[in-house]
Amino acid sequence: EMEAKYTRKMQALRDELDLRRKTELHELEERKNTQISELMGNHEGAFGTIKNYYNDITAKNLTLINLLKEQVEDLKKKEAVLEKEKAEVLLQNKGLTEPLQEAQELVAELQKKLVHYYRDKEALMSSKAHLKVTQKELKDLQWEHEVLEQRFSKVQEERDELYQKFTRAINEVQQKTGFKNLLLERKLQGLLELLEKKEVELSEVLAASNLDPSALSLVTHKLEDVLQSKNATIQDLQFQLARVCKAHNDMLKTFEAKLTAFGIPLDNLGFQPLSFPFPGQ
Repeated sequence: EMEAKYTRKMQALRDELDLRRKTELHELEERKNTQISELMGNHEGAFGTIKNYYNDITAKNLTLINLLKEQVEDLKKKEAVLEKEKAEVLLQNKGLTEPLQEAQELVAELQKKLVHYYRDKEALMSSKAHLKVTQKELKDLQWEHEVLEQRFSKVQEERDELYQKFTRAINEVQQKTGFKNLLLERKLQGLLELLEKKEVELSEVLAASNLDPSALSLVTHKLEDVLQSKNATIQDLQFQLARVCKAHNDMLKTFEAKLTAFGIPLDNLGFQPLSFPFPGQ
């Protein structure tokens, strides 16, 4: 553009100078011809004046020509300067071509990044909305967690209280059951010893009395009645003992089921519950 601009300016200046020179030359020619005609018409007397005038005009024209030559030289110098500037501008353009290409590639890459940016921005907005929903769900879960912790604390307190009650009940039942079993066993042992003693005494009485067979049969029958009564008493005591043992074992199973339901290991009792065997086992 600069080269074209200065070329147009130079061409216009040249055309203007050529036109001015031609115009001035044409005017000079017309003036000269007019003067020549006037001089030739005014006789030879005015030839000297015309000659002097013509000489002045020639001198002016020479001066003008020299001035125009100087202007042409200046224009040539300016043209050389413009050519040099043109070469520098071309060199600069050549040096800027590679950065321009890099800049264009950078613009294309930035445009791609801009597309990804809008896409990431939409994804970020979606993630923020999902985060709000997740935070709300987290708050709800935290609230439920606090409620569950309170309920868990309450259940733990109930479990500890139940464990204490269970321990006391186990100890009481074991003491009562053990004491009752001991009494029943002692009573049963006493009855057996009494029965053996009575049988021995009866044998001694029968041996010493020399009773007749009918009386002996009567005594034997009464003795059998007494033995049946005692056996019934013994069976009743054994039945009571079995019922107490079964109640004790059922109570242990119930407590073990409750401990399992509350998630308490059976090893945490601190003692081994005594399971009574049934009579005859």
